Amino acid sequence: MKLTTFYSFLNDDIELIEKELEKTVHSDYPLLSEASLHLLQAGGKRIRPVFVLLSGMFGEYDINKIKNVAVSLELIHMASLVHDDVIDDAELRRGQPTIKAKWDNRIAMYTGDYLFARSLEAMTKINEPKAHEILSKAIVEVCLGEIEQIKDKYNMEQNLRTYLRRIRRKTALLIASSCQLGAIAAGAGENIHKTLYWFGYYVGMSYQIIDDILDFTSSEKELGKPVGSDLLQGNVTLPVLYARKSPELKARLMLVNSETTPEQIKPVIEELKKTDAIEQSFRVSEMYLNKAFALLETLPKNRARTALGQIAKYIGKRKF
Repeated sequence: MKLTTFYSFLNDDIELIEKELEKTVHSDYPLLSEASLHLLQAGGKRIRPVFVLLSGMFGEYDINKIKNVAVSLELIHMASLVHDDVIDDAELRRGQPTIKAKWDNRIAMYTGDYLFARSLEAMTKINEPKAHEILSKAIVEVCLGEIEQIKDKYNMEQNLRTYLRRIRRKTALLIASSCQLGAIAAGAGENIHKTLYWFGYYVGMSYQIIDDILDFTSSEKELGKPVGSDLLQGNVTLPVLYARKSPELKARLMLVNSETTPEQIKPVIEELKKTDAIEQSFRVSEMYLNKAFALLETLPKNRARTALGQIAKYIGKRKF
């Protein structure tokens, strides 16, 4: 079953947000517009806007108001992807050349900065000081996550806490904020929007761990980028942390550096898949998902709650 099936009742609103995104990234500078649209039209799950809309259904749902939150969160996510691709020197994203690959690092950084600025502009239409405070803190954390990613590249001695803090900043907090801000924009009570925040946080942690597992277990066609890209780019993920328990494999992992080629990384990936690192990583993902499901049960019953549960379940079992 496709992910979109779970929230098909939102199709019209998601289509509206897609049009709003296209309109928002338009610039008087043709190159900025072209680069922004290049990323936007490459696709993506739009999971953050979906969480915004579903969370808004726990309050007074008004698409003309809530669309601004959805657009803002997706633009922040897009901006972070553009910057990430510069940090990682990545050539492909979603099966398409990255902005830095199609143009250059300078254009990519300008585009990322532009998308960040447009995201803030979209949020100015929300007259809720608390919402702006939450968004500001989330952006700061995303930026800190990017800095940490650079700092810890190819550092095979980093610990589990460092990894969890990094994915919290880079992924979980933005999904958590999507849930909370959607509810706040709809006027939901504090208990509701705080519960949705933690639901989104736990789902976000699980989401990133699954992403990191799929980097080893999925195919290039499904990933839209080469298998093992994270390791090749020096990003030490959960399966790698668990795989280090094997002294022989740890010795091979320690040799991975910026000069390592895709061909050289293949046997390392195959060895990693023979360990229990993938299985252990799935268990951690499942632990976070179970926390999310427990919180969901405390929210009022409606079709948004059902959809959130189905999406969370899908995230834990997805193949790409």
